[in-house]
Amino acid sequence: MQDQTDTLGRFGKDRLTILSETPFVAETPEALLDDETTPIARFFIRNNGLLPAPVEDPDAWRFTVDGEVEHPLDLSLAELKSHFPARTFRMVLECGGNGRSFFEPQAEGNPWTNGGAGCAEWTGVSLRDVLQAAGLKGTARFTGHFGADPDKTGSREKQAMSRGMPIAKALEEHTLLVWAMNGEALPFVHGGPLRLVVPGWPGSLSQKWLTRIWIRDREHDGPGMTGLSYRVPVHPLPPGSDAQSVETRILESMPVRSIITAPAHGSRYGAGTRGIAVRGAAWAGDDAVARVECSIDGGATWVPARMAPPRNRYDWVRWTAEIALPGDGYYEIVARATDSQGRAQPFRVVNWNPNGYGCNLMHRVAIRVGEGG
Repeated sequence: MQDQTDTLGRFGKDRLTILSETPFVAETPEALLDDETTPIARFFIRNNGLLPAPVEDPDAWRFTVDGEVEHPLDLSLAELKSHFPARTFRMVLECGGNGRSFFEPQAEGNPWTNGGAGCAEWTGVSLRDVLQAAGLKGTARFTGHFGADPDKTGSREKQAMSRGMPIAKALEEHTLLVWAMNGEALPFVHGGPLRLVVPGWPGSLSQKWLTRIWIRDREHDGPGMTGLSYRVPVHPLPPGSDAQSVETRILESMPVRSIITAPAHGSRYGAGTRGIAVRGAAWAGDDAVARVECSIDGGATWVPARMAPPRNRYDWVRWTAEIALPGDGYYEIVARATDSQGRAQPFRVVNWNPNGYGCNLMHRVAIRVGEGG
């Protein structure tokens, strides 16, 4: 435990759960996601390769935009800051494998629970503004993203991850080239001095240590785009199936999810407690959260939660609910969010896939009331 604490301390992290040492991956327990804006110390870490070399002068960092553009760009971070209007949005960043540990049988990859997500204030420029300056050709269809991090073997000849998105997503106002997080210079472990943030879609698109955006006339085929990587079956599979020959699609908008941030799992209350306050967060990829409900009887009845309005698109919704308890004992609080398309979180996994993407099972928290609970 002390070794984990020391490792997290080197990254400036507070009580995260380490899922992998190489590459380094750590998630945030749900009870530590109780802030409206996730503190940097409690923001999850997902690396696909090793860390790049340290940066001595962040403003001198350079990146290029090339490919299907009229005017290829080669900009320093200082030039990016001075040439384009800065924007700040509070937005959720979520790993595509968030919830993976709930799949049965077990899926490949890091065993995320619900802690592969956080909601920070990101400051940068809209990628749209930069692409407009570069002048997209009529043949521009897709982006390809490149970073400075070596792959997990330490090779700098291979990309640790190189994903891309359709031009329409790249041109959304909220897709940012980011240099600040929560009002501070973007931490190195989170991709500083420059990264992409592509909200609502898997975090693997939000390239850290960004060095290049390649505009392509076809779907990008870099690491993380082919085979079963960040792809899900077009048609449902029986759990445990071999998916090597099935038709797949790219994982795009993330599914609706809610988490309970208080009370924490395992909380105890004094005898005679007959009501508790429950609170949490919910988000829904490209869509909006329509409602959040809680239950203590396995879904037989539901209590609607009050939702605070989000600050901007892709911000999470903070919610609260008052739960009446019929007596002392053991209870499981379940939270269910429903998105603006009418899609609700399921009680049990219905979208099994071999790499464990998009599992948004309802979050459950157990509590005990009284000595006999």
